[in-house]
Amino acid sequence: MDLLVSTNWLAQEMGASDLRIVDASAFLPEHARDAALEYEACHIPGAVFMDIANLTDPAQPGMNMLPSPEKFASRMQSLGLGDGSRIVVYDDSPIKSAARGWFMLTMFGATNVALLDGGIAKWKAEGRPCAQGKHTLRHRHFTVWSDNRSVRTKAQMLANLASRDEQVVDARGAGRFTGDVAETKPGLASGHIPGARNVPYSSLFEPDGTWKKPEALRAAFGEAGVDLEKPLVASCGSGMTANVLIFALHLIGKEDVALYDGSWSEWGADPDAPKELGAAR
Repeated sequence: MDLLVSTNWLAQEMGASDLRIVDASAFLPEHARDAALEYEACHIPGAVFMDIANLTDPAQPGMNMLPSPEKFASRMQSLGLGDGSRIVVYDDSPIKSAARGWFMLTMFGATNVALLDGGIAKWKAEGRPCAQGKHTLRHRHFTVWSDNRSVRTKAQMLANLASRDEQVVDARGAGRFTGDVAETKPGLASGHIPGARNVPYSSLFEPDGTWKKPEALRAAFGEAGVDLEKPLVASCGSGMTANVLIFALHLIGKEDVALYDGSWSEWGADPDAPKELGAAR
């Protein structure tokens, strides 16, 4: 199964015994939307709901930091996602939260995970059917592991300021990156990690919500001054949209990419963590 699948492919594969469809929609408070209620009102037939907003570790300082492997495995088993499954993840979210679902699934052990190009918005625009209510599957064993090589801590990010072994690429909008647009969370500083480059996650999609072609994805990173020959760490506001950058990089064959788990919600809240304002230098 490819990393990115079309609505037509999914429609043809529906009903396969090993196929699992996952709605991983999630919203920020300012969106004033309820992902669970929207799932119950309309979801792709057979899809289960992955509650991204609660797949976190609230004991950690960042807003959406990764859960423990045990917590993740337990939640996936209860959804009927497990060993041997082909998993297709979609969303209906402005922050493209399916990429977060993909990242967690692959990090914690799933081996065959794809995103649905265009999400449920494209599915509905094509007049394809929606289901209502909650869809449940029988529990299935999920063999979990955690590959921490794909995650960076604040301590590692601070050390990287000196070594610059890894490029930092920030997925936030340009205004938040430069500091021209203030952060809304109380106590959170403006700006970006020193030396970071800015590739707003929204720039990686076509107007209809489908992903840009590989050559356009490469161009977006290149125009931001990112060297695709060097390792990267993706960051964002809360560890959510950075996963969009990571997925885009995988689409163009780049795998030496990691996530700064705490992202700006951790870095910007630390008065001792150095910060830059203005455009990337």
